[in-house]
Amino acid sequence: MLRKISKRTVKQIIQRSLGFGILITMFITGCATTKISSVWKDQSYQVMPHKIMIIGIAKKPANKRTLEDEFVKQINIHGTDAVVSYNILPEDKDGNKDFIAAKMKELGADAVLITRITSRESVYTTKAGTAYSPPTYYSTWSDYYEYSRINLNSANYIEETKYAIMETNIYDAGKNNLVWSASSATKISGNDQKFIKSYVSYIVENMVKQKLLK
Repeated sequence: MLRKISKRTVKQIIQRSLGFGILITMFITGCATTKISSVWKDQSYQVMPHKIMIIGIAKKPANKRTLEDEFVKQINIHGTDAVVSYNILPEDKDGNKDFIAAKMKELGADAVLITRITSRESVYTTKAGTAYSPPTYYSTWSDYYEYSRINLNSANYIEETKYAIMETNIYDAGKNNLVWSASSATKISGNDQKFIKSYVSYIVENMVKQKLLK
């Protein structure tokens, strides 16, 4: 269920999800799709993964496939191998950690990226109406009728902007420990596929900045 939140609340939600380590908070304004992003990295992890298994967690199977396909596509562009999990992990084994670990080893994946939507939130903004000048003369019914159809000042209105609070974690497959985490409030616009592609592009861009990809 969507609820009213402020930008301060969004920031607090994201910061609570990370907890410790080096935290980088970026505010992105204007027309940017992602408004706030918090990124954490284990500074002892100084290598780039050679092959990443992508696991998207979503209620809709189509969204899971889109998430995983888009991550693989964009990660491959940067010269790192990546593989989707939706055609490797059967549904009855989806929660079996030992099975997943065995598959990663079999495929030669040295890292696993897990991405999900943690919640959906709304931010409400009051927008001012447009002022109108009243007619200078409306003593006749026809003039008054015409004037009555025009608001002296159009009412203010509330604009709702919907955000998905997204979280993406990368784990070292060998040591099974978290090496990188990113959370953000991403504006939802258009269909799910458009939103997912925009989000993945933003995350991959940050992975490059954090030297996880070339």
